[in-house]
Amino acid sequence: MAETAAVRQPLDLAPVARIVSARAPFTEGDVISALQELQEAYGYLPREVMDELARLSGVPVARLYGVATFYAQFYLTPHGKHTVRLCRGTACHVRNAPTVLAAVEKHLGVEDGQTTEDMLFSLETVACLGTCFLSPAMLIGSQYFGRLTPDRAVKVLNALREQG
Repeated sequence: MAETAAVRQPLDLAPVARIVSARAPFTEGDVISALQELQEAYGYLPREVMDELARLSGVPVARLYGVATFYAQFYLTPHGKHTVRLCRGTACHVRNAPTVLAAVEKHLGVEDGQTTEDMLFSLETVACLGTCFLSPAMLIGSQYFGRLTPDRAVKVLNALREQG
């Protein structure tokens, strides 16, 4: 079976120009909010977008990458529609979070830090979700799911998959 390489279309960089001009004069204090808006527009921060932001704003591209890699909210690679965050904190760990994680990884076919091929889910483990009373816990978007079992976690994912 022959594989066909996806043809990558050039990115429309107009949102970068709009975001920079809306902040004129652009300062380093505008970097985080600009990156947030750009990630909202593109789903992640593509290299071309970072280069264009550096060119138009005058902020060195190394500084932009420094900010983007410091904060966990930013993604430099394509990211799924739903970000699944599983807690690996102590309370969750002792209440079987590792088996929940294993079930989620198996069900999605990805490991921590990866995105499903259909771009529907990105899986991340986090040090703590701050919801120890719900342990083991998972956060998808802004919705918390607690007292998880492997089966319950998979049911949540299946329901999201059905919604698209």
